[in-house]
Amino acid sequence: MKILDRIGLIIFSNLILIISILICLLIFGWLSPTTVYEVIRLVLNDPVTTNILLAVAILCIVLAIKCIFFSTDKDEIGGVKDGILLQNSDGKLMISKTTLEELVNNVASGFESATDVTSKIVLDEEKNIIVHVLLNVKENAVIKELSNNLQAKIKSAIKKTADLDVKEVNINIKELHTKEEQRIE
Repeated sequence: MKILDRIGLIIFSNLILIISILICLLIFGWLSPTTVYEVIRLVLNDPVTTNILLAVAILCIVLAIKCIFFSTDKDEIGGVKDGILLQNSDGKLMISKTTLEELVNNVASGFESATDVTSKIVLDEEKNIIVHVLLNVKENAVIKELSNNLQAKIKSAIKKTADLDVKEVNINIKELHTKEEQRIE
């Protein structure tokens, strides 16, 4: 929850608490309606207090409009922004995107012809996993064969390790390293 949402929640909660207490005091007869009227009249006659109340009212209106019409975080899916939340009768398991990215990097690094591997995990609206892999390949690599093997290996590793299905594995080849470039590195 963002800081602005927290502030809005605190302000609204306090206002509702104060109004509820006043209503209860009025209903039980512990507070006279004329006393409430006199306090409100005195507050509204003081220009400084009126300006403060006006500012609080405008702030509440803006926060209410923001909370009603604008979502707090578009990246958040199913209450979880940075990963996938799995639940069973024993409890919950949170698998972060970083964990899955490290798994993908380890799988891809296991291929001799793949170098400088980086990956990114994206979750779509239906919580499907989409993997993006960016890598360099060595000169002797058969790119189509490498990509097919890499896609299959990544899907099976994620399935085996986290019991999650991968929708897509997208591979992007940055560079083709020749034998001379490999010796220099």
